Amino acid sequence: MAKYRYTKREHFRRYLEKAGVVDSLTSVLVALYEQPERPNNALEFVKQHLGAAGQTSADTEALQQEVIDLRQRCARLAEENKDLKTRLQRHEPVSEDGATAE
Repeated sequence: MAKYRYTKREHFRRYLEKAGVVDSLTSVLVALYEQPERPNNALEFVKQHLGAAGQTSADTEALQQEVIDLRQRCARLAEENKDLKTRLQRHEPVSEDGATAE
């Protein structure tokens, strides 16, 4: 029975190593150890750092591309808005107080 438990534990340890869990935990614990001042909530520190480590580069790249796309869209919409205001101004001049002239 002891041999079975050891074998099962060894398989689980190898599984964690292959999945990168051991490296991630080690990195977070080293970062916690190297903090000049210990955080008040060590568990929260670990959660935050594991969350950041859990993002893959594909996730980051997808988010960066989305930001680029949204910025381009915003710029296009701002330009379109400017053009429409200019066209509207030609047809409905605005007086000093902001009201349209009739």
